[in-house]
Amino acid sequence: MAFVFDIRTQLANMTQDWIELRTGEKISLSRTRTFKGTRAQRNSELTDKIDLNKAPENYAPYTFNLSDKFKIMAQDELREDDDMRDNALKQFREWIAKHPLIRKCRTDAPFLLRFLRTKKFSIPAATEMFEKYLTIRQVYPHWFFKLDINDPDLEAIIDSGYLFPLPERDEQGRKIIFSNAGKFDTSRFTSAQLIKIHSMVLEALQDEEESQISGYIHVTDDSELNIGFLGIWSFTDIRNLAHCVQNSLPMRQKENHFVNLPSFANKLSEFILSVLSEKLRNRVFVHRGWDELKTKINPKLLPKEYGGTVPVAECVALFKKQLKERRDVVLALDEMEIEINKSTIPWADSTDADIASGVIGSFRKLEVD
Repeated sequence: MAFVFDIRTQLANMTQDWIELRTGEKISLSRTRTFKGTRAQRNSELTDKIDLNKAPENYAPYTFNLSDKFKIMAQDELREDDDMRDNALKQFREWIAKHPLIRKCRTDAPFLLRFLRTKKFSIPAATEMFEKYLTIRQVYPHWFFKLDINDPDLEAIIDSGYLFPLPERDEQGRKIIFSNAGKFDTSRFTSAQLIKIHSMVLEALQDEEESQISGYIHVTDDSELNIGFLGIWSFTDIRNLAHCVQNSLPMRQKENHFVNLPSFANKLSEFILSVLSEKLRNRVFVHRGWDELKTKINPKLLPKEYGGTVPVAECVALFKKQLKERRDVVLALDEMEIEINKSTIPWADSTDADIASGVIGSFRKLEVD
């Protein structure tokens, strides 16, 4: 069941004002760990001016400031070097400027590099993903718009500990996103809100260049997953979600681990796996217990309650601070715009082939000088 959200959707929604954690524990953010890197500096640079002009007179300069570890990884896995990156950004921006349907979008380097790095600097593949990303956001605004941490519902879901990144990266530099499926209150929240929450979390993280290069790992605790989780989904939801997410999320998904998945979710899990590409299926691991998971992931990286060092409450507080810092950047995405002819593109009833023949890919071959 959790496969829908963690493997492809990563999209969602949350609730309730938060003053202290639901455990009753109050967290002083001044004493807690901070996420590694220069996140505050990056946030400041982006929020000073979030430019959605598709063809600005000048583009902000870009400098690769990551450690040699990530520089070597980018070269080995993505074919990325200074010349490749500069040329790709130039071509990408020229393509956007000429695109007749794109009205407004971000063109800064961190944003465009999400797509270029996911597609290993293939311009045709990156631009196709970019088109689809812009389009699905507009076709399904109830999933992808208003990803606001100040929304009481979204905030409550975050506070519950349902979904959050872990503070430390693994030995390969990958960001670990942790989920406790049992914390999602199915009597209170909908599948649309669940998708929104995953969307908000990912949009808050995806400008981190370390993750663009090294990728993500998802770990889901399914031990408290209840059958009500199945009831919030319709087959239409699942079908549309599969259609819109496939090849539209700019992230390097490296591994997906599901622990203690209950038997009642097996059939749905099998269905979801059946519609995934072989590449994604090979990155899904189902574990019968935490000891089994810990043979794949360093247990010290997990929350303290699962054998690590940082309590869930502190992980949530740290990430919530990051969501607040990134709020303006995430909300600005709602102003991006691509023209869609809904009379000729019946998205809600489309198949993957319909999507591929619609606006997605229509201008994949726009010439670039």
